[in-house]
Formats: sequence, C-alpha cells, structure tokens
Amino acid sequence: MRPATPCDPPCDSDAFAALVRMRRDIRHFRPDPLDEADVDALLALAHGAPSVGLSQPWRYVRILSAGVRAALAAHVDDAAARAGGCYEGERRRLYDSLKLHGLREAPVVFAAYCDEDTQTGAGLGAATMAEARRYSCVMAIHTLWLAAHMRGIGLGWVSILDPDHVDRLLEVPSGWRCLGLLCLGRPAVHDDRPELEQRGWERRTDWRDHVSVR
Repeated sequence: MRPATPCDPPCDSDAFAALVRMRRDIRHFRPDPLDEADVDALLALAHGAPSVGLSQPWRYVRILSAGVRAALAAHVDDAAARAGGCYEGERRRLYDSLKLHGLREAPVVFAAYCDEDTQTGAGLGAATMAEARRYSCVMAIHTLWLAAHMRGIGLGWVSILDPDHVDRLLEVPSGWRCLGLLCLGRPAVHDDRPELEQRGWERRTDWRDHVSVR
C-alpha cells in the first residue's frame, strides 16, 4: 500500500465542511464530567496547529480550584454588566437576556494564553509581526474547537473579561497574554444556527461580501 500524500485527505471534504458549519460557541453545558483521555487528546491535537517559526506559543491554565472558578465567573459577570452599558433600548434588553458564559456549569475550564517571551522558534516570523504568535494560538484554539466537536464536546470561548485581572488571579508569568477562558463540556442543546443568529442579535453574512480585489 502506497503512503498517503497531501492529495489523499484523511476525511471526506463534505464531512469536513459539515463539521465547520456545525461548530458552535457553546454556553449551555450538561454537568457530566469529561473523560480525561478526551481532554488530553484534544490538547494533543491542538498542539499540532501551525505556529509562526514553529514557536508553539500556546499555554493553558486548567482551573481546578472551585474558589478560582467562582472568582472568574463573578469577574466575567461584572465585566459583562459593564459592557452592556454601551447598548440601549431593545438591543440592551436583548443583551441582558443572553447567556454569555458557562463558567459555572462546564466540567472543564482553561485559561488560554500566548507566551510572547518564548524562545522556541528563535523569533522566526515574529520579528516584524510579533502578534503572529497570538494568531498561532488562535489557530490552536480553533483546532481544539473542531476536534472537540468531533467528539460531541462543546467549547465556549469567553472574552468578556479584563485580562490583567485574570492574570493576577492566576499568577501567570509576565510575558503571557490572556486570550480568554475556554469552557469544555457536553452541550445541553445543539442547534443548526448560532444562538446569536436565532435570537436576532446578528445574521450570518455572505462570504463574498468579505472579499475585495485590487
């Protein structure tokens, strides 16, 4: 049997397209614990994401302390309440009705970071665009997201927070930059459309509107 080549993808392209379309940002979780082997497998797959200079700058802090989790949830609640102040009228009423995180329900929570002081990769590709390391971390999170969905596990990315406050709470190294909190667990519900689209917050645009030519 000849070895696989890049022209021999390991999965059907239609199946992959369906996976991308069905991925959701999950806020409602079942309380069932996740198998630790699944958690390890997701992190291992995320570690295969592309990174500038092969720097692999992603760092994860797993939140096991009930007190730290409660503090994070309370902080996000406060940050969300403050963020709501920029909306008025019907938009504000809709905002107040949204569930913006699952930090209290999700069985697994990580804080995701980019190590901007990493020596891995010797700075290749980041000398002129240092933010490329953060882009690499986003690729790892998206890889984890798709891999989780393949296993029936949902992921919610929480970004309504003050990174400096989270850094102090978790006591991370000074060169790490917070990218948000990741909630993992079995979804309580799953819908064909994003919740924000269902609730009338925003609609999915046509991809053609995002391409320009010069």
